[in-house]
Amino acid sequence: MELTLPQPQSQLHPKCLPFPSLKSRVSVFQTTSCSPFQASIFSLNQRNLTPLNTSRNISASALLGGNNTSTSPIDPGARIGEVKRVTKETNVSVKINLDGSGIADSSSGIPFLDHMLDQLASHGLFDVHVKATGDIHIDDHHTNEDVALAIGTALLQALGDRKGINRFGNFSAPLDEALVHVSLDLSGRPHLGYDLDLPSQRVGTYDTQLVEHFFQSLVNTSGMTLHIRQFAGANSHHIIEATFKAFARALRQATEYDTRRRGTIPSSKGVLSRS
Repeated sequence: MELTLPQPQSQLHPKCLPFPSLKSRVSVFQTTSCSPFQASIFSLNQRNLTPLNTSRNISASALLGGNNTSTSPIDPGARIGEVKRVTKETNVSVKINLDGSGIADSSSGIPFLDHMLDQLASHGLFDVHVKATGDIHIDDHHTNEDVALAIGTALLQALGDRKGINRFGNFSAPLDEALVHVSLDLSGRPHLGYDLDLPSQRVGTYDTQLVEHFFQSLVNTSGMTLHIRQFAGANSHHIIEATFKAFARALRQATEYDTRRRGTIPSSKGVLSRS
C-alpha cells in the first residue's frame, strides 16, 4: 500500500507517524482522523464481532502449520491475525488484533486456559478471540498445544514485516507472593527459556506442565525469543497468572510503535523474518 504524508495541520494519533514513501503490508497511519480502535475486529459498542471490510491476501511465507492451518482475508489498515487450525484432535479458530482495547472472547474447553487468555487480552490491550474444541476427554494436552500454535501463527500474521515496532519487551509482574519476569524479542528466531517452579501438579483440572508446553508452542510458530524467570512464588495459580500478565505487558511493549524509528525495521540487518 502506498502511504502519503499527512497535511501539516492534521492531528495525528501517536501511531500515525509520517513515514514517507514506504510500502508495507501494515498501514501505520492515515491522513484523516485516526482512531486507535478503528481497525478492531470487535465492535466497541456491542461485544460482538463485526465484519471485516477490504480483503487482502496474506503471503504463504508468513504462515505456518501446513495444510491444516488456514487464514482469512484481513483489513489492510489493521494489524490482525486470523487463523483456523483443524486436525483429527482439535478444531481451533483464533483472531487477534494487536491494536485492540483488551476485549477477551475465549472458549477453549479448558477453563483455566481461558482465564489466562483473558489476562493476555486485558493486560496486553489486544482483542483476543479463541474458539476451540478438542479431545479433552483424554486430557488437555492437544487443545492447549493447538491453541498456542494458532495464537503464535496469528501473531506472526498480524506483525507483518514489523516495520516501526519496538521489537523488544521486558516486564516484571507481581501477584501477591509471586513475582515473574518476562523478556522477549520479536526476532524471527524461536527460543524459549523457561524457569518456573510450580509447587502443585494441577490448578483446578489444568496440568501445570502444560504452561511450558503452551509457551513453547507459541514461540515455535511466532518466531519469538522468550525468557521467563520466576523470582518468588508459593502458589501455582499466582505464579502462572503473573507469568501471563508479564507476558502480555512485554508483548504489548514489543508490538507498539517506536516514535523515533519512523517506520524502519528494527534490525541492523534490515529485515526481521521467521527463520
